[in-house]
Amino acid sequence: MGPFDLSAILLTLAAAFGFINYRWLKLPSTIALFLEGLVLALLVSGADSVAASFGIGNWLRHLIGQISLPDILLDGILSLLLYAAAVNEDLCALLKRKWTVLALATLGVLIFTALMGAGLHVIFGLVGVGVPLIWCLVLGAAIAPTDPVAVHGILGRLPVPETLRSVISGESLFNDGVGVVVFATLLHLATGSEQDLTAGEVAFDFLKEAFGGAALGFAGGWVAYQAKRRVDESTVELTISLALALGTYSLAGQLGVSGPIAVVVAGLLIGYTSARHVSSDESRRDLRVVWEMIDAVLNALLFLLVGLEATMGISWTVPALLAALLAIPLSLARGCSA
Repeated sequence: MGPFDLSAILLTLAAAFGFINYRWLKLPSTIALFLEGLVLALLVSGADSVAASFGIGNWLRHLIGQISLPDILLDGILSLLLYAAAVNEDLCALLKRKWTVLALATLGVLIFTALMGAGLHVIFGLVGVGVPLIWCLVLGAAIAPTDPVAVHGILGRLPVPETLRSVISGESLFNDGVGVVVFATLLHLATGSEQDLTAGEVAFDFLKEAFGGAALGFAGGWVAYQAKRRVDESTVELTISLALALGTYSLAGQLGVSGPIAVVVAGLLIGYTSARHVSSDESRRDLRVVWEMIDAVLNALLFLLVGLEATMGISWTVPALLAALLAIPLSLARGCSA
């Protein structure tokens, strides 16, 4: 099965699930797609156990096996999702609360990573699964950042004061970048490739990735702004914004700085300048609609894949399932801390 066939199947499933949720479930779209992916995988597993000759379960496992979810997320759609969230953010409101947002996005992620890692280490010990503490910290870093798109969707449904709204949404944008830096550093330590790193070197790498990513995002955003201010054509402006999101993220990887932070800074700068200095009302409307569509489609595919992967792509054992259930209340503490 080629990439085109695979994309067609996943997009068809996402469209069907989105229709079901809109008509009957009325859940936040990301949560609904995740749950529907789980239900689909469970139904396929049940049908496969009853009528194994049809091979539906094997077909779905083969489909999931063709997908490298980490590569798709980290090297594919993350840049577009972060840019889509950042370009619609109010930069002025964010700057008024910059220190609160910065503290939550940095210290909050670091503290939660440590607490989550320690808690998971205890949980794994209770269920009889020996997992080293460093790998528990890696998992904690993966869970620590909140999803900016889900956060924006939930905030849009609730009567939240503007001050709290800007803090939560701003923190959700930058904690992804911080979380990726922390995750990559801990992963290097866990795999043994950075065994001789000192605390000072880890701190230097963290600052280099964070501030280097911010500088790259500002530079890329400024170049894109100079190009956009000389045109007033929706298709050209969309091409520039797509090139900015993908090109900045790719270049950040080559330079060894944080791609997520670079994309967020670039998106904030373009969103600010487009709203005040660059685009006409028609171009701004067209770009907003296109980026909302990109955001919705990519999120639908992502959460559908996560639901399928969690059920069909992982070999669950009783201790692993018990550990996952015990970890749910611990992970929910992230939302309370935010």
